[in-house]
Amino acid sequence: MTQPLLGVERLGVTYPGRGFRRPASAVLKEVSIEIAHGETLGLVGESGSGKTTLGRAILGLAPVTSGRIIFDGEDISHAGRSERRRLAKDLQVVFQDPYTSLNPAMTIESILAEPLQAAGAPTQEARARIRELLDQVGLPADAARRLPREFSGGQRQRVAIARALALSPRLIVCDEPVSALDLSTQARVLDLFIEIQERTGVAYLFVSHDLAVIRHISHRVAVMYRGEIVEQGDAELVTSEPEHPYTQRLLLAAPVAHPVRQEKRRAERFRLRELHREQNLQSGALPARV
Repeated sequence: MTQPLLGVERLGVTYPGRGFRRPASAVLKEVSIEIAHGETLGLVGESGSGKTTLGRAILGLAPVTSGRIIFDGEDISHAGRSERRRLAKDLQVVFQDPYTSLNPAMTIESILAEPLQAAGAPTQEARARIRELLDQVGLPADAARRLPREFSGGQRQRVAIARALALSPRLIVCDEPVSALDLSTQARVLDLFIEIQERTGVAYLFVSHDLAVIRHISHRVAVMYRGEIVEQGDAELVTSEPEHPYTQRLLLAAPVAHPVRQEKRRAERFRLRELHREQNLQSGALPARV
């Protein structure tokens, strides 16, 4: 059996409390996922479910309390600063907000040159790579001389994708990369992610709260609820015939164009919400936000 590119094994992340008023908070609880070479795993769940924390833990930006993160056969759960610098060639990130993830004082050329210079690329080689990256994400060569404020949100996110691709990584953590964009721009950026993957073989952990986005881009899907993976499997199966009640509610919450079907979904969602509230009350738990 082929070894996965990334394996997360029973991962736990707990943030310490502050005195008696704020007890320790377990954000992730024994989370296990795998991502194969060249695969997209969609990670979906509502706000506060732990999706972003999982991505941050993989990137070394959140402390691992228990479990392991294995990247290409190497345990990186507690990798130090020098190890993380080495891993940057293979492990990159695209953040949510294209308006704040780019330095407004730097030209696009300078932004794209940063990771290349850090890796020791000669100036001429870096310039050639920048032209290649801009072409790869569908931006003109003269974009290199301009500032981020001169671009639309979708174009800025293309720059962010180009920056993530600069060192030819093997895995990119995509943290809600289209949620700040309008629907038509979302579709074009998602198609760009797919084209890049087909061309380069890069793998994605694609984080989103939007089941339609996850369905569009993913090979497999993992559903996160309150810090746990409650369902995972083939993208088409999980997003059309979910087994877990939480995934069913996510599917019912997704808007559809047909008004009658949307009304039926709304009624079914209300039924499931009331059933879930009754179960929580019987167990003594607080009702979940749906």
